[in-house]
Amino acid sequence: MRYDEFLAQVRERGEYRDQQEAEQVTRAVLGVLATRITPVKAQELAAQLPGPLGPAVAEAGEEAPETFGVSQFCERVAEQTGARPRTAEWDASAVLSTLADAVSGGELNQLISQLPSGYASLFGKAELSR
Repeated sequence: MRYDEFLAQVRERGEYRDQQEAEQVTRAVLGVLATRITPVKAQELAAQLPGPLGPAVAEAGEEAPETFGVSQFCERVAEQTGARPRTAEWDASAVLSTLADAVSGGELNQLISQLPSGYASLFGKAELSR
């Protein structure tokens, strides 16, 4: 998937005003995700992401992973985007469901296996109500 296609899909799923908003949300969600996974997994994920997303994830994931659940994940996204946690959950789902479509099935399975079970729903289709 190309970078512009990735952002277009995030924009559609998240119902964002424009590509710039989709890009801001995408970078926030992927940046928080990168802090939650191992540096090796961040590098492997980065290798499958289009355009500038790969280097951003690789850089954000250089440190040892932090441990936090879905609600804190959404709170961290909300802090970066200026949204409420419920909106950040919507944002995370829009980005992570697009990520699920953009990477290989094996990569997705390995990524989800590093996260607590509550995260799996964020990788489904963005069908949450704002």
